[in-house]
Amino acid sequence: MDERLRKQLDFALEVDKEKNIFRQTHLSGHGRNENDAEHAWHMALMAYLLKEYSNEPVDIAKVMLMCLIHDVVEIDAGDTYAYDADGLKTQKEREDRAKERIFSLLPEDQKADLIALFDEFEAYETPESKYAHAMDNLQPLILNNSNGGSDWKEHGVTSSQVYGRQSKTKLGSEKLYQEVVDKIIQEQIRKGNIKE
Repeated sequence: MDERLRKQLDFALEVDKEKNIFRQTHLSGHGRNENDAEHAWHMALMAYLLKEYSNEPVDIAKVMLMCLIHDVVEIDAGDTYAYDADGLKTQKEREDRAKERIFSLLPEDQKADLIALFDEFEAYETPESKYAHAMDNLQPLILNNSNGGSDWKEHGVTSSQVYGRQSKTKLGSEKLYQEVVDKIIQEQIRKGNIKE
């Protein structure tokens, strides 16, 4: 087999492992915990559907690819819960090691392209990365809300924690923050599922 094709297929098989990384967020309808691949697919589709609400025009194909690859590193690094202070301290180091190993399976040009895209997402500076992050924040929020806030309640999450994380959503979509995010948080605080 051609070496380039072999590397591409090796990478394709490796990223299948993302389906085995389970998150704290549950599927809608109080389903099982979602996995990273489901999260990535869901936010990529949401990015396309909601693109008109991005603060700035974006290359939607680039945003969708960012969404699809942003958690591939968790194959090695594991999922770091958004409100896990200890886990967040080592997240970048763990993910940097994983990024190098996993993307190194690819031919050099594709490795460079995907690492650049991953790093752009993490840097939070371009319109595409800001909008992709808005989807990364919005997707679990709407799932948690659809499940009556049970994930927030189970983990004892506070309003300052949720607002702290969601404040970055505004950088990608002010409208989604105002029309969806803030309203969900306020409703879940009133219901006692997010602590004040």
